[in-house]
Amino acid sequence: MRNDRRDTRRERAEPTFGSPAHADDLAARDGDRFTPPRSLPNSRSGRSQAERVEPRFAPENDEQEAEMAERQPRRRKSSKRQPKRSRRSGMGLVGRLVYWSAVLSIWGLIGIAGVIGYTVATMPKIDDWKVPTRPPNVEIVDASGTIIANRGDTGGEEVALSDMSPFLPEAVVAIEDRRFYHHFGVDPIGLSRALVTNLFAGSVVQGGSTLTQQLAKNLFLQPNRTLERKLQEAVLALWLEWRFSKAELLEMYLNRVYLGAGAYGVDAAAQRYFGKSARDVDLAEAATIAGLLKAPSRYAPTNSPKLAAERAKVVLAAMVDEGYVSRDDAARATAVGAPSSPTKSGSAANYVADWVMDLLPGYVARYRSDIVVTTTIDARLQAAAEGAIRTTLDKEGIKYKASQGALVAIDNDGAVKALVGGKDYAASQFDRAIEARRQPGSAFKPFVYLTAIEHGYSPDSIVVDEPISIGKWTPKNYENEYLGPVTLTTALARSLNTVAARLTATLGPETVVQTARRVGIVSQLHDNPSIALGTGEVTPLEITAAYVPFANGGWGIIPYLVEDIRTKDGEILFHRQGDGPGRVISEVAVGTMNRMLSAVVTDGTGQKALLSDRPSAGKTGTSQDFRDAWFIGYVNGLTAGVWLGNDDNTPTKKATGGALTALLWNRFMTDAARDLPARPLPGVELVPPPTNIGVSFAETDGLPKQGPQLPGAAPMPPLDVPVTEASQQEKGLLERLFGN
Repeated sequence: MRNDRRDTRRERAEPTFGSPAHADDLAARDGDRFTPPRSLPNSRSGRSQAERVEPRFAPENDEQEAEMAERQPRRRKSSKRQPKRSRRSGMGLVGRLVYWSAVLSIWGLIGIAGVIGYTVATMPKIDDWKVPTRPPNVEIVDASGTIIANRGDTGGEEVALSDMSPFLPEAVVAIEDRRFYHHFGVDPIGLSRALVTNLFAGSVVQGGSTLTQQLAKNLFLQPNRTLERKLQEAVLALWLEWRFSKAELLEMYLNRVYLGAGAYGVDAAAQRYFGKSARDVDLAEAATIAGLLKAPSRYAPTNSPKLAAERAKVVLAAMVDEGYVSRDDAARATAVGAPSSPTKSGSAANYVADWVMDLLPGYVARYRSDIVVTTTIDARLQAAAEGAIRTTLDKEGIKYKASQGALVAIDNDGAVKALVGGKDYAASQFDRAIEARRQPGSAFKPFVYLTAIEHGYSPDSIVVDEPISIGKWTPKNYENEYLGPVTLTTALARSLNTVAARLTATLGPETVVQTARRVGIVSQLHDNPSIALGTGEVTPLEITAAYVPFANGGWGIIPYLVEDIRTKDGEILFHRQGDGPGRVISEVAVGTMNRMLSAVVTDGTGQKALLSDRPSAGKTGTSQDFRDAWFIGYVNGLTAGVWLGNDDNTPTKKATGGALTALLWNRFMTDAARDLPARPLPGVELVPPPTNIGVSFAETDGLPKQGPQLPGAAPMPPLDVPVTEASQQEKGLLERLFGN
């Protein structure tokens, strides 16, 4: 066996280098022998290197020498390869890093997918996911289309992205989500940037939520800061991005996001802070609105204009960085600023808006989209009414201890042109114009005198003003003054209580009540003689409406506020049609009453209401103990009723209709009637002017027993007609007739 192996080795072809003469250079010599070192103390294994290194020996014969020669080149070759193995070792480290990074990424994706899957599994089925319908807005406008107010849960209308000011979406994207058009609902880059920023800041100074995530939260979720909610928010954001375009998402966000002061959406914010539509805001205003997103209450221009301006600068800088506006445009916007308009929360127009919302269910049972309600209100007259109320209460109201007021103005057709339900809507939302029932006092007397005229009396018929007892009731005049025999015209102009009470007792209280009903009084009225002095309770709206037939020639009206209702697309949901009750007073009776009521203004208790440029008429009213002061008056084309008093029904300091409310009425009507043609009152041309206006017949030389009568009028009844007991009071409360 040994010989066979030896022979095999001899037959192997050994490598040669150069000529055979150099072959001896490869032979082992005595000096080539290896002497092992002692030990290497720094060896990792704790052993000496001598223990690990295999000892070498000099060849004992030719065979060993050949074998050693065969091994020697291999070791040289191995030593030459050592640098190459080092390079491989370096490349292996990079490769391992890449490998494990890929592994971790895959497992990370699997983990994320698992979390998303779990989150989806705990949520309702995707097929059931629906974007909630935006609560519809009710836009209330005046007769010219100018916005009075917005009502509904949002406080503003839904505006298409293409219709709103382009500065609004640009400002919001620039400050809230610069990568909005590039991410898929969740922005890993934005999250990473926010994480790094917050780590360096040591607190949460930057959020990583996208606009889509914020929209998902607003649409579907509660504002709970939990991990589960954040996961649901991310899943819903992904679904929204899959379901809608970027433009649709941005439009939904801008129309629903909360921007403070009860405003949801950019239009509500624009109306609330600047008194304009989202279509019309400028660059500075858009930057201010976008700045609200960080903290609506803190940066609201109505609360802190300085903070709002500083935040707007940050938004403008972001818009410049994103290339939406130039530096010059941003600088100009910063210089101009965006001051908020005076708050409208206390505006009397809100009384109109509230009344519209009360009436709306009677016109439109359901509406799922934004609607526009066109009212009969004239914005100029509304402003004049509000100004007159506040001016009078601030000036004369303090002297007379009257703290509240109401005013209603109605045209000849019954359209309500102005309505003020109180001094300050912000302080009190109770609408005294349509809800407060107060005693009208002498403002009720025209219905007594109209009844008398319709039963044969004339403006010059003589009655005696003297103390009188009717059953157990003893009416008295103001300051207990009595004029003796007077004409009906004088009695009405001087507002003599005894004459009105005697006429009512003579004609029958129920007859007077019927007259009041016919012309427009709808509240419950008792039919006893005291009704003559306005002891029944009425609202300013209804008694003003009852005077309108005097101003329009005798035609009954039903007061109305709503002209039509349409969707934003123009679909008509309601349009007012039809007329009122028809003629309720004859032409002659209207002319007679206008002659007599004009005397109230020219020579009687209502002289402070006298207008310098046109005929006017009306009647003052003061309730018992001076609790209520009234003046209901009119010109041809417009009737206005005014009330002043206190909500707690405490007496004023002798505030009479002639001293206070007639003045208020004059302030309003002087401005309101400016654009109306100055025309005579209806029917006065049919009736001769009354005689002896303003004086009693006792002050004349002769004391006629009876004044002149209208043609065909019945003679004056005796003054001592026995008075029967008052009939049973009316039962039931008639509903107020609003609208058509």
